[in-house]
Amino acid sequence: MRVLRAVAVAAAMMVSVGMGEALSQSPESEVEETVGRLFDAMRAGDGAAAAELFRPDAPLQSVSSEGGEWVVQTRSADSFVEAIGSARDEVWDERIWDLEVRVDDGLATAWMRYAFYLDDAFSHCGVNAFQLVRAASGWQILQVTDTRRVDDCGEPA
Repeated sequence: MRVLRAVAVAAAMMVSVGMGEALSQSPESEVEETVGRLFDAMRAGDGAAAAELFRPDAPLQSVSSEGGEWVVQTRSADSFVEAIGSARDEVWDERIWDLEVRVDDGLATAWMRYAFYLDDAFSHCGVNAFQLVRAASGWQILQVTDTRRVDDCGEPA
């Protein structure tokens, strides 16, 4: 009887430890979740939710070709967050795919292809490259750099 009880207790402990491990997320999954929360906030027009995801003074940069020259345009995350929360008639729908996340200690990079839609109307596409840092509250966006074009998007069907 003691042996059966010991086996039952050991099995219960193994199951509870296994469940705890299953419930905890990998750093890569946490980064993916943070990226997803930003795009959810954009679709919802929720500037406050987007603001929580950025580090103070985080820059957003866009790289594009203008007249054969590569140009980098920079804006603050604050102005982006303000735009997300502003009243508008269209839904900002940024659809991503081919998401790749790499993590080293407190630094993460998330690289993804995207297509941006106003409601269901295609606007532009490109690549997003996020840099994130681990904070006490979770992963925060340190900076975003993107490319923008209107063709050769390679969006999955």
